Amino acid sequence: MKPDMFRTPVTVLLGLGIPTRVSTVMHAYRLLLEWPNLNDDPAHAVAVKTCKAALAGEIEAETARSVFVAFAEKHDLLAPQISAVVTSRNRHGSDPHLR
Repeated sequence: MKPDMFRTPVTVLLGLGIPTRVSTVMHAYRLLLEWPNLNDDPAHAVAVKTCKAALAGEIEAETARSVFVAFAEKHDLLAPQISAVVTSRNRHGSDPHLR
């Protein structure tokens, strides 16, 4: 496993709600640099600095992942867990065509 890979990828919603799987510190760092209008956001600044530190080998990739997840949660960018959606749908019956 590469040193900048996350043990568990993070899925964030980009653009018009398109789910994007983020598996490495570098990918998270690039997304953070491309995020619009967040230059004055302290959470954004901390996430960028944390990713930089992880890329430099100063901290673990999982620490950068945790900070990236906190940033995404703060801005409602985390994609819902698929298992939660499937469980919710299955409570209505096993046949998806019947309501």
